[in-house]
Amino acid sequence: MSPFLITRTLPEDTVGADLRADVLSGLTRTRKELPPKWFYDARGSELFEEITRLPEYYPTRAEREILLARAPEIAAAAGARTLVELGSGSSEKTRHLIDAMLPGLDSYVPVDVSESALTGAAEALTADLPGLRVHALVADFTRGLALPGTPGPRLVAFLGGTIGNLLPAERAVFLRSVRSLLAPGDGLLLGTDLVKDERTLVAAYDDEAGVTAEFNKNVLAVLARELGADVDPADFDHVAVWDPEREWVEMRLRARRALTVKIPELDLVVPFAAGEELRTEVSAKFRQAKVRGELAAAGLELTRWWTDEEGRYALSLATAR
Repeated sequence: MSPFLITRTLPEDTVGADLRADVLSGLTRTRKELPPKWFYDARGSELFEEITRLPEYYPTRAEREILLARAPEIAAAAGARTLVELGSGSSEKTRHLIDAMLPGLDSYVPVDVSESALTGAAEALTADLPGLRVHALVADFTRGLALPGTPGPRLVAFLGGTIGNLLPAERAVFLRSVRSLLAPGDGLLLGTDLVKDERTLVAAYDDEAGVTAEFNKNVLAVLARELGADVDPADFDHVAVWDPEREWVEMRLRARRALTVKIPELDLVVPFAAGEELRTEVSAKFRQAKVRGELAAAGLELTRWWTDEEGRYALSLATAR
């Protein structure tokens, strides 16, 4: 018998259907765009891991610094018996938190769209921590979520600054959906990248080695492989810009010349003018007051706030009211 459980709530054909819907919607708009989740095929995931090790990309190091230094404080403040992690991936960075929450932690519920990532993480955790119950969910947390029956209090962790990839209206919906999973006194541990100087922000998304450029263009490879798009990444330049009004970084792909992309799987022809841009990611940056306000609007009260020594990144603990 497996030492852990895996429950699939995501239908097998969901990813392909979602890709087709996003491409059809996003590439027929006046301002073309695609959601950033389509970066992450096997190659995209490898490239992102490489990005996290680049000198320019500070968020991963800053978050790890906080977890290493503050995990016991976070565990004590949360007092949780169940840890739920949204977008858990390999669960590697969460291990510091899990270790700090033991022996009081009864259950860990990792949630991800990748069954293989969940299986690998669950096998590693149960081998090292045989007393920990692991119930993995193959699910898309942006679609709503039903959690297994595990003991409370619960702590939901959403790390990596991923909430910054959601537009403001999407964040509001997401935070309300998280609140709906929680009983009064349960908590949300949220990772947010903070507003800082433009040079540092843009460099994190436009490194000198060109790894982020390759990562950005990888979405074109996904379109070619999955939908038969006749697109050449060499026809596009990687662009990263800071929007000071919205306080977010945008990644874009800019057509180097006038061209047409044919996508036979959708019977779609997409024209690009020379210099026309396709937005592939928004990465919002935050201030404490903004985090507090958005949490409050969802019925969550900000109770603790931790940053790295340089004040670049924050982990916040919010409690369900």
